[in-house]
Amino acid sequence: MELNGIKPAAGAKHAKRRVGRGIGSGLGKTAGRGHKGQKSRAGGYHKVGFEGGQMPLQRRLPKRGFKSHQLKYNAEVTLTALEQLGLAEVDLLVLKTAGLVGQIAKNVKVIKSGALTKAVKLNGIGATAGAKAAIEAAGGTLA
Repeated sequence: MELNGIKPAAGAKHAKRRVGRGIGSGLGKTAGRGHKGQKSRAGGYHKVGFEGGQMPLQRRLPKRGFKSHQLKYNAEVTLTALEQLGLAEVDLLVLKTAGLVGQIAKNVKVIKSGALTKAVKLNGIGATAGAKAAIEAAGGTLA
């Protein structure tokens, strides 16, 4: 095989449709644009969401809700994940290196999902009420 002999798969490439090249081509005269109107003109089109001057949908509907930009810094860890980690002491750096939380995470909270049998000491990590009870029942502590 030579580089000059490489060809695309059969049917992968096809010629671009040439419109507006005479009546015999089947796409002459209006070239598939219909008759008159803004969309038939060269350079004549509107921006996305434009409704011909009518008040656009995104402006007719009321503004609602709020999403904090701080959410991206929060992360969750399950009891199951702590069990699989198998370490006696866990802090934010350990969770980041293990890949359980993102690198930009600042606040981590343990949630009660799954079970914990090993004693785990948490440093600088929060926990929900149920998760806290499960950790303390397994002999662990929260610092």
